[in-house]
Amino acid sequence: MTKTELLELIRNGESSGVEFKRDLERQRDLAKELVAFCNLQGGLVLLGVEDSGEISGLTRVDDEDADERSYRQLEEWVMQVCRDKIRPEIIPYFEIIRDVTEGQDVAVVRVGPGWSVHCVWHQQHRTYYIRVGTLSREAGPEELERLFQQRGSVRAELQPVSGSSIADIDLSRVSYYFRKIRDQEVPDDGRIGDWEELLVNTELMVGEPGQRSVTVAGLLLFGRNPRKFLRHASIDAAAYAGADKDYTAQERATFSGPILPAFDDNGELTNNGLIEQALDFVRVNTGSRSVLEDGGRRIDTPVYPPEAVRETIVNAVVHRDYLLSATDIELSVYADRIEVISPGRLPNGITPKRMRTGTRAARNQLLKDIMRDYGYLEHMGMGVPRKIVRLMRDEVGTEPEFVEDEERLVVTLYAEP
Repeated sequence: MTKTELLELIRNGESSGVEFKRDLERQRDLAKELVAFCNLQGGLVLLGVEDSGEISGLTRVDDEDADERSYRQLEEWVMQVCRDKIRPEIIPYFEIIRDVTEGQDVAVVRVGPGWSVHCVWHQQHRTYYIRVGTLSREAGPEELERLFQQRGSVRAELQPVSGSSIADIDLSRVSYYFRKIRDQEVPDDGRIGDWEELLVNTELMVGEPGQRSVTVAGLLLFGRNPRKFLRHASIDAAAYAGADKDYTAQERATFSGPILPAFDDNGELTNNGLIEQALDFVRVNTGSRSVLEDGGRRIDTPVYPPEAVRETIVNAVVHRDYLLSATDIELSVYADRIEVISPGRLPNGITPKRMRTGTRAARNQLLKDIMRDYGYLEHMGMGVPRKIVRLMRDEVGTEPEFVEDEERLVVTLYAEP
């Protein structure tokens, strides 16, 4: 880092990724800031800078007689903090910027986002911290649960749903899945114990005999009424006449029920699933556009490629964070765009940019696998670049937008200019 870059950072003040600290700090105070950054997206601690932005210099180093030995001692102190006070331990990037102001040096301690959840280890006790704006604070129970899920340590889809039982599963849907999709034998209708064994072995139920519950994934995919237990297992949809939200929406609807549709033994659709309900809403509220073929004949075609819309909605349903129980998926149709908001941050180091290239990392692996069995998702995980990005560019001439905004992912499909 150059002196100019450092001064610009200091001028901009503290943020979600920058913390100012006096050099003379207790070990656990520095550990707290580094842990909070690791549990978010990484960040910088600037030692020798006051909260006000005033550069006070390194009090652990005698600036009038600074030598390489004293700088090494400061570096060793920082590394000891990261080794002794942080679990799992981390190795930060460390550098000294000399004479940031006359005679005053600043130490830069930089950490990246952790691949696991980090904590401060002090007096045989673990304390987990997160970064919220310019503050590092202890994580609450729900925040910590989401953090472990984001790092792949907890899978919300496999958690038991309290009070549920096999009676809350639509066995006709499950039977079709095993018989027709997986080409697998299933128990007779009355053999409930055998059905439970099958569902436990496929992670759709958990628990010991007599104490079994349906998992979150089991209810979402095959539940008779998922919202009875999971109030956020739905899609809130609205269609607006213009380019902005208003109270006089053309149509509003809330879609619920199992994600998967129901079929008879001949493969004929008998009941829409959550995806089909949302797709019908988009079809009704977007209409069509006229396209000129090579032969000069005009044909009517949907405003948005159906496969692009389908992939967008499927991704929102499959990859959303089901630990965020206070919010539904939002589907908004405007005059110039479709906007789908999926609750939760992207998992396991995925970014909007990496999504465009087809980088794969599933938060809800079981949901993904079963939806792929039904043909909703590509086996290679290339749905975003092939079905959303490419189709929108080729057929509409617009660039889809992927934005991670706090605890949600916003995907926007723009109509033809």
